[in-house]
Amino acid sequence: MDYEYKDTLIATLGIRVTEMTPDRVVATMPVAAPTRQPYGILHGGASVALAETVASLGTANLIDREQKVAVGLEINANHIRSKADGVVTAIGTPLHKGRTTMVWDIRILDEQEKLICVSRCTVAVIDRRA
Repeated sequence: MDYEYKDTLIATLGIRVTEMTPDRVVATMPVAAPTRQPYGILHGGASVALAETVASLGTANLIDREQKVAVGLEINANHIRSKADGVVTAIGTPLHKGRTTMVWDIRILDEQEKLICVSRCTVAVIDRRA
């Protein structure tokens, strides 16, 4: 992938994309100080940021990036289980690949493949500004 992550939320949260195909995006994120809430567990907002990253990058992988950009339009998340340390893995699969929107299902799992969070994200495909 030819994305630049430096000085972005992706870099700040330690997100690493490990797989990118037209039908699947996988990324990991450490559960550490930058991604924890004050009670010492994974912050729900960090999970949502991971989920939207997977959906947005997955959409960007499917469009002409010279002409279009992918931007989050709507996201929801259900936080199923807490996690205090280690690594979480997000697996995103497209539910709808449209011309102007794409909808992604994202499941965030722990190292034992237990479900931590489930999310659905709609990504808009808009014209790149000059």
